[in-house]
Amino acid sequence: MQQQIPRPRLLGEIEECLRVSPVTVLLGARQVGKTTLARQIAAGRNDVMFFDLERAAGREALGRTPELTLADCAGLVVIDEVQRLPALFEVLRPFCDAPDRRATYLLLGSASPDLVHGVAETLAGRALFVRVPGFALDEVGVDNQDRLWLQGGFPRAYLGESPAAAWRWLGSFVQTFLERDIPQLGIRIPAETLRRFWTMLAHYHGQIWNAAELGRSLSVSPATATHYRDLLAGTFAIRVLPPWFDNLKKRQVKSPKVYLRDSGLLHWLLGIDSLSVLRAHPRYGASWEGYALEQVLARCGERDAYFWATQRGAELDLLLLRRGKRWGFEFKCSDAPSLTKSMHIALQDLGLERLWVIYPGLERYPLSERVTALPLRQLDRACDCFQTTRSVT
Repeated sequence: MQQQIPRPRLLGEIEECLRVSPVTVLLGARQVGKTTLARQIAAGRNDVMFFDLERAAGREALGRTPELTLADCAGLVVIDEVQRLPALFEVLRPFCDAPDRRATYLLLGSASPDLVHGVAETLAGRALFVRVPGFALDEVGVDNQDRLWLQGGFPRAYLGESPAAAWRWLGSFVQTFLERDIPQLGIRIPAETLRRFWTMLAHYHGQIWNAAELGRSLSVSPATATHYRDLLAGTFAIRVLPPWFDNLKKRQVKSPKVYLRDSGLLHWLLGIDSLSVLRAHPRYGASWEGYALEQVLARCGERDAYFWATQRGAELDLLLLRRGKRWGFEFKCSDAPSLTKSMHIALQDLGLERLWVIYPGLERYPLSERVTALPLRQLDRACDCFQTTRSVT
């Protein structure tokens, strides 16, 4: 039996949402641990109905007579892979609004509301959304920082017996995702085309989005390349980090950055199967940037998260807006990061409350009055400065 990693922070957020909302939706990539979390929530309750729409019995029960089936339910109703039956969202609306409502609904989905037509409108004002990422460093323990970085946060990859076992699982995941999961959303793009595009994005990981360049490389139009990008973003395979541009005199970058969300998948697509290969790879620094960025967002929340850059080269890897203030993060894969001209410009032009330089070392030390070099393993010191709910939106 595979080991389970406790996730108390996520469980606490889900319980809080269930207390205050008729519908709580867990959103995250396939195989990221949503079902395990739901079963842990259900284990502490007596009155639970569980429908798995991956199974024929679950689809049959809710596909033919959903109103009658749900009308008989009370307590906690869990519906897994809910994007398989998007018509359910319309059915749920009157149950959520009923004054004598007897059930609370926990929905698990592997596609964002943007990909499932009508979801956002139907659930408006009735649902709270909780983003479920892969394992975070505070969940697996700081001593496992390199393992999490190399193998990624998917539970079955991280908990693999070896990097080779994780590698095999990631390959199987990619194949299943492209050949089964994407077609189930009604999307008809050849699996090999999307695989090529995904691999190309791995080489562009952490760079400014350029639809024309990627489109030329794939022999498709810029609009088609953007469509492919939005599809992978909507299934939580990649992150599209928007730019922040203020009313400044400097010319600022207004295109987003693109990252693969999971470092293990990034490494699989790049052919990186060990830490020694990773350290010698041209995308070593970009890999650390994406990995550390995801850890910050998993711990500190995804809302109001941006990057900032000017046409003359000044940039900030991550800008978070919290409690009316601006907080900056830079990600440096070096033994002893130092203060740079770009950091000075970001502090001044953005009016940052504080800037943290996140690096893989062990010692925390000041670089200036408002800039601190901070080991990733001490991330809580930064996030506690602007106490915020991590992922409820």
